[in-house]
Amino acid sequence: MSTTFGARLRHAMDTRGQLCVGIDPHASLLLDWGLSDDVAGLEWFAATVVEAVAGEVAVVKPQSAFFERFGSRGVAVLEQTIADSRAAGALVLLDVKRGDIGSTSQAYADAYLDRSSPLAADAITASPYLGFGSLQPMFDTAAANDAGVIVLALTSNKEGPEFQHATTAGGRTVGGSVLDQLAALNSGADPLGSFGAVVGATVSDTGESFEINGPLLAPGVGAQGGTAADVRRIFGAAARNVLPSTSRDVLRAGPDAARIRDAAARARDEFASLSHA
Repeated sequence: MSTTFGARLRHAMDTRGQLCVGIDPHASLLLDWGLSDDVAGLEWFAATVVEAVAGEVAVVKPQSAFFERFGSRGVAVLEQTIADSRAAGALVLLDVKRGDIGSTSQAYADAYLDRSSPLAADAITASPYLGFGSLQPMFDTAAANDAGVIVLALTSNKEGPEFQHATTAGGRTVGGSVLDQLAALNSGADPLGSFGAVVGATVSDTGESFEINGPLLAPGVGAQGGTAADVRRIFGAAARNVLPSTSRDVLRAGPDAARIRDAAARARDEFASLSHA
């Protein structure tokens, strides 16, 4: 890594489009592909998805839990998936949603963001619900290693508003406070900051500003109902910094790699207009 994650991401989105493809080898999908729900099936699945899309899209997002469920051998497959994806030119956003305090937070940062780690990714997802400051070791380690952190802010799952729409003593929503603090971290970064937010592509109008000068990961497109029109409506002028994230709509085209690649190309083309928002 020789440039910041934000700079690498801006270049990737400008040259490869704004799509992020999830690598989610859950049990039902392995079976739908005719694969065994074991490490052999996991390895074949992950390698096929990498072959199909890592040379085409800006970002791939392996979901760590679906690899971890197979123990150490599954984590070994995840390591290989990260390495192969980056070798093919894609940035790797590792979906781990870690969040802890002190030395444990630092240990997570060392595992996923220190470039000397076999699990090092370009960026990770993180949860701020032990307090935004609890993520400081991740921010510091990311900055030292030209990596990024994408923080949960306004997710589209039905349980999310219980925390995210609650108001602080100052009258700000928790989700809005997360966005504000990310904007402060990204202040002055050019062409794009390395610290971003997760905001669902199916959330209702929030009244929040998404001008955080950082990436905006937007899960919920495709099979979950989010469209390019929804992304433009929700994010407005910040839509050019959005990474619409899809998995099922692309992965169900498998197990043929060419069909997966075609599905990813169609999804990428659907969101091509966001760069002009």
